[in-house]
Amino acid sequence: MDPEAEKAIAELDLLAALLDSRWRIPGTSVRYGLDALVGLVRILGDVATGLVSAYIVLRARNCGAGNGLVGRMLGNVLLDTAVGSVPILGSIFDVYFKANNRNIRLLRRYLQR
Repeated sequence: MDPEAEKAIAELDLLAALLDSRWRIPGTSVRYGLDALVGLVRILGDVATGLVSAYIVLRARNCGAGNGLVGRMLGNVLLDTAVGSVPILGSIFDVYFKANNRNIRLLRRYLQR
């Protein structure tokens, strides 16, 4: 993988971790991020985190992600945004689904091939 792509992925990885797994629930191994917290603000919170997640996909495209991968990543974002918009249960879903961390793993695997 070229150094520019490595740097971009490292930046995206930090952003994904902030959204999905920045903090840990005390006494557990369960991690959560801003996606679950901001998602508690009805509609606006999920739209905001959905836009940031879409930005991650756009940057992945610029790093060389193919159409199939971009489609899969967008599917993860859409699922996360749609289910995440359900009050309370959506935030619980966000804690466990972690679309952004999932998308970064997919991107890394794709680019390592």
